[in-house]
Amino acid sequence: MRGVILYGIGSSIVVDVEESVYRANLPLVAGIANHPGPAHLLGEARILTPAEVSPEERSLPFLVPLFTPGHRQAAAEEAARHGLSRPFTLIDPSIAAPRHLELGAGSYINAGCSLGSGSVFGVFAFINRGASLGHHVRGGNYVSVGPGAVLAGHVGLGTGAFIGAGATILPEVSIGANAVVGAGSVVTKDVPEGCLAIGNPARIVRRGIGGYRGIAVR
Repeated sequence: MRGVILYGIGSSIVVDVEESVYRANLPLVAGIANHPGPAHLLGEARILTPAEVSPEERSLPFLVPLFTPGHRQAAAEEAARHGLSRPFTLIDPSIAAPRHLELGAGSYINAGCSLGSGSVFGVFAFINRGASLGHHVRGGNYVSVGPGAVLAGHVGLGTGAFIGAGATILPEVSIGANAVVGAGSVVTKDVPEGCLAIGNPARIVRRGIGGYRGIAVR
């Protein structure tokens, strides 16, 4: 069997990941509804519970289409417990990806992004629509970069860091693990671990937040 599984389809962002899968000419075999609630797939892929996934389907590569870092980690770990062992890395085919780009297993880059060379990301990174990433960005596991965000060269993102839509991070600035940068903010200085920074220029308004939506990535 050839194709891809989407694990966790309760977020509306799933439709973008679904489109990227189809643009890559990959069959979308099924979406796994791992929690009660609406499923957001727009195509004709089957919707299954984890218990309904066949042994053959469990051998397929899978993506986790969830933008919140903590939710993405929880779903990835749950998928592993249900026997899915092949996290899939997908760059939308619309993107001119640089030759020198390292993406950890399970990472996803949405349509319309601009990617500088020499960047490295950990597992299950999620770079959303139209983000612009400079050269030599260093991103940890489960980082999330929002639509239209601009990261200059040599920016660092710690594990579980969350960059809001339209935010700008200046060169050589580091965003700590589980820190959050608010939408539209302009970050000129390092943001420590577990802090919320907002504004232009961004300032730290909360500490010890535990991560985006209060959920820390380990």
